[in-house]
Amino acid sequence: MPNAERVILCVDDDADILEFLRIVLEANDYIVHQAESAEEGLRSYREAPPDLVICDLMMEEVDAGTNLVKELKALGNKAPIYMLSSTGDHLHNTIDAGELGLSGILQKPFDSESLLALLRAKLD
Repeated sequence: MPNAERVILCVDDDADILEFLRIVLEANDYIVHQAESAEEGLRSYREAPPDLVICDLMMEEVDAGTNLVKELKALGNKAPIYMLSSTGDHLHNTIDAGELGLSGILQKPFDSESLLALLRAKLD
């Protein structure tokens, strides 16, 4: 399926991260839906379920990202979810990614080529 038919939901309260993701993903023909909070991300998910979710761990509240992932799981989400984190290995020690329903964790900063390779592997 061509990328242009693939919807990626990006949830982050950092406008620079959202802009980076939008530029990279749209340049590679993905459709990007953006949300600046977990609440907005949940609303966007309900309106148009995406093919993949990229969600920041810490947004308006420390646990906002993990709470969003739990809510998506409760809704029956089947799309891969990747958590963005700047907390390093600490996140791997405190969160069970599989139990939470994550497909993986992206360590900030990350580069566009790694992100695109991950998307191709998960969505193709």
